[in-house]
Amino acid sequence: MFGGLGNLTGMLKSARELQGNMAKMQESLAARRYEAESGGGFVRAIVDGRGALMDIKIDPRAVADVELLEDLVKSAVTAAAARAQEGMAAEMSRLTGGLNLPPNLVEMLGGQASP
Repeated sequence: MFGGLGNLTGMLKSARELQGNMAKMQESLAARRYEAESGGGFVRAIVDGRGALMDIKIDPRAVADVELLEDLVKSAVTAAAARAQEGMAAEMSRLTGGLNLPPNLVEMLGGQASP
């Protein structure tokens, strides 16, 4: 009669373990850095593993053309954020054994969302 409760208990335990592993993964991602350049190195952007911009370096020679500089900054930041997203997806795939889980899984399990 209560045989299904064992399965539910096991699922809840697995969900709690996954939540803990997700929190550890978020900490690990926050410490990682991903870098990308644009304009042959005139602009370099560095983001953390969650995609937050951590640093940007601009070669002074790039300042002469403001519109070009704006494009180079956007390009470098976008490329660095894409690398961070790829790193996050690879880490999530490793953590979940390749299961394609929703990106807001941490919040669904009661954890904190990444900024």
